[in-house]
Amino acid sequence: MTGTGYTLVIGDKNYSSWSLRPWLALKTGGIPFEEERVRLRQPDSKAEIFRHSPSGKVPALKTDIGIIHDSLAILEYLAEQHPQAHLWPEDREARAAARSISAEMHSSFVALRNDMPMDLLSQLPAPPMSEALEANIRRVVAIWGDTRDRFGKSGPFLFGAFTNADAMYAPVATRFRTYGIDLGQFGDDGAASAYVDAIYAMPAMAEWTKGAEAEMKARAS
Repeated sequence: MTGTGYTLVIGDKNYSSWSLRPWLALKTGGIPFEEERVRLRQPDSKAEIFRHSPSGKVPALKTDIGIIHDSLAILEYLAEQHPQAHLWPEDREARAAARSISAEMHSSFVALRNDMPMDLLSQLPAPPMSEALEANIRRVVAIWGDTRDRFGKSGPFLFGAFTNADAMYAPVATRFRTYGIDLGQFGDDGAASAYVDAIYAMPAMAEWTKGAEAEMKARAS
C-alpha cells in the first residue's frame, strides 16, 4: 500500500479490459491512487498476479482493509467510500438501472468477449458474425440507446454524467473501434456510435491509451 491509500494492480493496458474499468472510475472520480502493472501473456504472469490477488486475476485494489478483487466489487467499494465522486446515479430508478446493466455486462456477453477480445491499439477485421455474437452486439446497442433515451439527456454518458456503468461498458466501445463494427447494422440510430465517441473523448481514456502505447513500445524494444 502507498501513502495515497489505494494501489490498483492492473494488466497490460492494451489488453486488460477488466483493469480499465476501475482505473477509469478512479481517474474520473478524482480518487488518488497508485498503479502497479503485471505484464500479461508471460510464463510467470499467473504467479505474479497471485502475489497481489487471491483470485489470480487482475485488477485488484489494495486498501487499508485488504485486497478488493473483481472489477465490479472494486467499483461498488469505490462508490461506497467516495460518495462525492457520484459513481452511481443519485436518482433511485436510474441507480437501479445502472446496477442492472453493469451486472449484465459483468455476467453476460460471452461471444463478444471471446470473439472480439480487447486489443486497444490495433485495427483488426471483424470476426465471423455468429448468431451469438450478433445477439450480443444488438443487446449492447439496445442497452446504450435505451439508457441514453431514459436517463442520459443531460450529458454524453449513459446516465448523463459518468458513472460506474460507463466504466463497465468502456472496454466494449474499444472493441467496436478495434474491429471496425458498423453499429448501424445492429439497430443503432446514432446513439450508440455517439456514445463510443464520448468514451474516446474522455481525458482518462486518452491517458490510458498513451499508457498502452508506451507499454507496447517497451515490449517491442
